[in-house]
Amino acid sequence: MLTLGIDTRPKLSNEAFGLLRDIIYAKSGMFFPESKKYLLEKRLVKRLEEKNLKTFEDYYYFLTYDPEKNKELYKLINCVVTNETSFFRDVMQLDSFTKGVIPKLVREKTNAGKRNLKLWSAACSTGEEPFTLGMMLLEELNGRGFSVEILGSDISDHVLKSAEAATYEKYTLRNTPEQYLRRYFNNNGDSYTVAKKVQDLVKYRKINLIDSVETRAVRDIDVIFCRNVLIYFDDSSRRKAVNHLYDSLAKGGYLFLGFSETLHTVTRLFRPVSFERTVVYQKV
Repeated sequence: MLTLGIDTRPKLSNEAFGLLRDIIYAKSGMFFPESKKYLLEKRLVKRLEEKNLKTFEDYYYFLTYDPEKNKELYKLINCVVTNETSFFRDVMQLDSFTKGVIPKLVREKTNAGKRNLKLWSAACSTGEEPFTLGMMLLEELNGRGFSVEILGSDISDHVLKSAEAATYEKYTLRNTPEQYLRRYFNNNGDSYTVAKKVQDLVKYRKINLIDSVETRAVRDIDVIFCRNVLIYFDDSSRRKAVNHLYDSLAKGGYLFLGFSETLHTVTRLFRPVSFERTVVYQKV
């Protein structure tokens, strides 16, 4: 007899959810509350299918005891991270960057006899944010003799490979001003590739924001963008990540968070300052 409408996919039990959530938290700092159990189940089904495992419990044991567990842990993290982004996202914040933060830094650097700017796009996903910052700096610093270094980092190998390819579909460019499309992209028909002069400003590296060893390699940064990342951390991981970002900033450097994020209950190390009606956090 033919039976229709029966879902045969494995179900994530509460026990397996807790075990897998703990592994993800320990490795990445990302915390999945009970309300996101369905999301974790949806994202991990593909891992069970690829490993030919029948249950989430089997997957947990694979991650814990199998000789190939370390390779699978990388794939697990790649599978669960959120990668929604686009060029020129949150224009108000970008305006505060170019009209407020950058002019102030340029004045201070010039007075100190320095001609370099260092930026870090933390959790950069597929690269839209660091490339956006690079284009904007090329516009703002044209002819001023400043060198620019931009670090783009993420915990996911998969998205970093996409970022290094620097080729994007039209949808992710939907907010990009026309003059930027003309000056800083090569049109391939159905896709666009970031111009070499922008690519040359950006280097990519895999960094886990709660890993003190990995973040310690990043120092003397003038501006950090870490937008819509801390919302995925619990309080403990959030404090740890923010302390690492603080250490990576140069004295007087600036930290941009997402509009829905705040440091009010996390740390008093930063001073909130306002540029163009946008709150930015400064290292004091």
